Amino acid sequence: MVVFSVKPLFSVFLVVLSLLIAVVVLFPSVPFSESLIAQSLQRSTSRRGKLDIWSVHRVLEWRPCKWWLEGDPAALSAKSNGYIRVDCYGGLNQMRRDLCDGVGIARLLNATLVLPRFEVAAYWNETSGFADVFDVDYFIQKMSGFIEIVKELPAEIASREPFRVDCSKRKGQFDYVESVLPLLVEHHYISITPAMSQRRDRYPLYAKAALCQACYNALHLTKVLEKKASELLDAIPKPFLSLHLRFEPDMVAYSQCEYQGLSPASLEAIEAAQGDRKPWTGDAARIWRSRGKCPLTPKETAFILQALSIPTNTTIYLAAGDGLMEMEGLTSVYNNVYTKSGLLSGEDFTSMHGNTKAALDYYVSINSDSYIATYFGNMDKMVAAMRAFNGLYKTLFLSRRAFAQFTSQELRGKELVEALWKVHRDDFVIGRGSALPDCFCEFKL
Repeated sequence: MVVFSVKPLFSVFLVVLSLLIAVVVLFPSVPFSESLIAQSLQRSTSRRGKLDIWSVHRVLEWRPCKWWLEGDPAALSAKSNGYIRVDCYGGLNQMRRDLCDGVGIARLLNATLVLPRFEVAAYWNETSGFADVFDVDYFIQKMSGFIEIVKELPAEIASREPFRVDCSKRKGQFDYVESVLPLLVEHHYISITPAMSQRRDRYPLYAKAALCQACYNALHLTKVLEKKASELLDAIPKPFLSLHLRFEPDMVAYSQCEYQGLSPASLEAIEAAQGDRKPWTGDAARIWRSRGKCPLTPKETAFILQALSIPTNTTIYLAAGDGLMEMEGLTSVYNNVYTKSGLLSGEDFTSMHGNTKAALDYYVSINSDSYIATYFGNMDKMVAAMRAFNGLYKTLFLSRRAFAQFTSQELRGKELVEALWKVHRDDFVIGRGSALPDCFCEFKL
């Protein structure tokens, strides 16, 4: 017979329990993600002088959610509630966003999707439509099983214009089933401009899946446009950074920000674009700038890139429209800068319109070795999400707010460089802003 002594075992138990309590008291619990972030920041700080921003150890990635990629979409209803055409306005990537939203809405309402209409706008130097930019047959094929799409309407409907439903200004609690479905059933053919802010959290998964499939798997450039974009990509020396820089006269005028030290030509161009929208002054101007509302100048952009230890001999592709101002502020520091107009030639390029030129920048940016944006607009969000979809994570948004706040605190030189490094390092470590949450899920590294 084996006999255990209770007293010694009890004493051991008390000792172990006391140690556990001491650990809890002296070392409070830290969430898993925060602990990893702290470790990553410690490593990057200890080796600061040898790192560029891309060498920092990340703790999170955004990857396509499995429920969308691997799940089977719910079966389509045998009877459609009617036809929906998505009317898209603005630049290419705003229209792309509206189209993706429109697909989700059509699936939510059990509607048949009509090929979308892209705005024809002189302001954007634009006459190209959906079929001029995207491969229609590929789009229809990849959306099979997610939503029904038709190239042509039945004869009894094609002869009339759709009933117009503009939801673009609706926000918050706006509900498509409650507000739009009755109009679809009544008119049987409607056109819709999606709301700027939607409650997609209330969409069933099959509607979200249709939206995600449209955005990331179904929209390919036309063969002609993809060939031109591929030529452009091949012409850029590798490796390269794609930089989306926004400092055009209309952008600056719209921001209502004032800048010191701009050239007379830049000031004249901004004034011509202002109209009735005058710059803020005094305290209002300082508050506005501290909220990150003012576009970064090329010179400020170059300074931040240097603060992030991006080498000055880096090959940079400038993903931007026409009319950028003050470019010498960037090119005097980074002189390996390439543009599409400098790399492509011929009448087929000069005759391209706004959407097709923007498509070239989009294609190059999603295939670049790294991508940095000075803004957080529609193109930047779409590019970042597509890069995450393709497993490319060298993506970063420069913080206009941090730059404004640090300079207003009169940080200069090394102090400013270190402050900018830290705020962008923290963003990169957790992948802040690098993907759209509707279709992507966090993945801990």
